[in-house]
Amino acid sequence: MKKNITCADSYEAQKLASLIYIKDDNEIFINGILEIIENEIVISLKDKSAHSILFQDKTQAEEFADFIQSVIDGVNIITKTEVIEDIVEISKE
Repeated sequence: MKKNITCADSYEAQKLASLIYIKDDNEIFINGILEIIENEIVISLKDKSAHSILFQDKTQAEEFADFIQSVIDGVNIITKTEVIEDIVEISKE
């Protein structure tokens, strides 16, 4: 399954892609979603830090949260991320 997520700008897209970081064992670096505030998501990482990502709008934030939740829960794995300007294309299986 592939999803295109539009961020607020190219910086936010690069930040999101780097935070999704795929380790050699296909494990993501995101530990959970702490909060969704309008078009912003605050995520926690496995290193116990928290980071904010700004999306184009509230719909994009909610779509990302819905898409990534199955990966956080261990049901799916991220296979690829690609950044094209302010869009992050994320593939999972």
